[in-house]
Amino acid sequence: MAGLKKKRRIQLILIGAAMLGTASALVIFAGRDAFEFFRSPSDIAAEPPRPGERFRLGGLVKEGSWQRGPVHRFVVTDLNADYPVEYTGIVPDLFSEGQGTVVTGTIENGVFVATDVLAKHDETYMPREVIDSLKEQGVYRDGAAGGDGGDGGGGS
Repeated sequence: MAGLKKKRRIQLILIGAAMLGTASALVIFAGRDAFEFFRSPSDIAAEPPRPGERFRLGGLVKEGSWQRGPVHRFVVTDLNADYPVEYTGIVPDLFSEGQGTVVTGTIENGVFVATDVLAKHDETYMPREVIDSLKEQGVYRDGAAGGDGGDGGGGS
């Protein structure tokens, strides 16, 4: 009788472990494409994404690179590497050259095809991911995000 209980307990533990393993595998597999990781142009140059991978690319819009039209073409740079971007649609009003941006999409034939474009919301804002990436490259300085020096902000 005691042997039967022990055998049942072992069977239940094995079934539970198998169910837990299956559930974990499903969550990992399903979540693999659900996350959009942030990358800079230097990150892409160092480690290209897998084909069809959706991610966020951030940096500065390179001066002189923005070609307006039904398909907007511009270059995102982190000042160490550049990556061409295409976006079909209306860019945000505050989108401009020399300012921080984050675009979401995939790489197709060597060009980042964006489905979303995010831009700064005032003259000093830059997305946190872009600042972190520029700091890692050693090219970010506080206040480098733009503006003309501002309206007399204090220095405390």
